Amino acid sequence: MLLAGCSTATQTVNPMKAIETTATINDLGQLTLDNPLEVNQSRRVRVIVLIPEDEELEDDSIETIREGLYQGWQEVLTGKTRPVSQLWEGMDVD
Repeated sequence: MLLAGCSTATQTVNPMKAIETTATINDLGQLTLDNPLEVNQSRRVRVIVLIPEDEELEDDSIETIREGLYQGWQEVLTGKTRPVSQLWEGMDVD
């Protein structure tokens, strides 16, 4: 679905830094970020908004998400991983 003011044209862009955060969309369609972004200068940015269709967004804080990502990365670095082929072993899946 293409929304008003959105474009599907492919553009050449400079390398970008991705920042994941949460926000609230008001009745006018405007975003209010839950926490300020840590950027060092004022500038125009591109925004991708992910909206759950059926269920509400879990209210995990950014810090909780960061901790989970950090723990997962530490497990990768220390070899505490399993092959994908073993993930479903022992589970009752239809």
